Amino acid sequence: MSYRDLDRPPLDAVALRSALTGPRRLWTEVVVSAQTGSTNADVAAAARAGAPEGLVHVADAQTAGRGRLDRTWTSPPGSGAIVSVLLRPDSVPAARWVWLPLLAGLAVDATVQECGVASSVKWPNDVLVDGRKIAGILLERTETPVGPAAVVGVGLNVSLRRDELPVDTATSLVLEGATETDRTIVIRAFLRNLEALYRAWAASGGDPPGGIRESYVRRCVTIGQRVRVTLPHDEPWVGQATGIDDSGRLLVDGRAISAGDVTHVRPAG
Repeated sequence: MSYRDLDRPPLDAVALRSALTGPRRLWTEVVVSAQTGSTNADVAAAARAGAPEGLVHVADAQTAGRGRLDRTWTSPPGSGAIVSVLLRPDSVPAARWVWLPLLAGLAVDATVQECGVASSVKWPNDVLVDGRKIAGILLERTETPVGPAAVVGVGLNVSLRRDELPVDTATSLVLEGATETDRTIVIRAFLRNLEALYRAWAASGGDPPGGIRESYVRRCVTIGQRVRVTLPHDEPWVGQATGIDDSGRLLVDGRAISAGDVTHVRPAG
């Protein structure tokens, strides 16, 4: 029996659909693919074709996965939780949609902790374990015939071994000694966590002072650090990260930094 057979069990599509979809649930359809180019691209295409809110696409492997700033990444088949979801927060002003990747980060962070691993979020779109990246999040807005939609994609390293990591600053649930590494269970937990956070955020009209911002600041390892900020076409500069404003921007020495504008935010030193 191979390493994959022992430690990378196949996704259980039936179990995911049974646990996540149903009356009054956010998730309306769960698509499970053995391989795709990009789950985000697939969900965006479905949105443009009229798919309703709540579509979930999970893949065993991606051949053209991407992150912020068109960065690409790959991982061995069956080694990660690769998930994209379609959201249509019509009741929330578009300016508040920038909170969606932060909500997803909180949902991943909660899931990693439920797996027995101490984690934190790094503004704007990463989840870390002892400074090592275990997950990344990508938000993409797409225009559709029935209005704008948001596609939120998550890649969580589950069973990658050290020699399979894309960079030496990454890690995985297996490497951190997680108590749960079955991707079906991990994905189910993540989607339940995201549903709860999203419903609370949408019900408040996307109002972070309702508790979302405080939750994020509590979990964000960036806050309180001296950070080096790199903006496109600008010299890097160093300052103290002091908080997150109502628009999800990082406050550095009183200056508000938007996730859409920044290239890197890293600890200074």
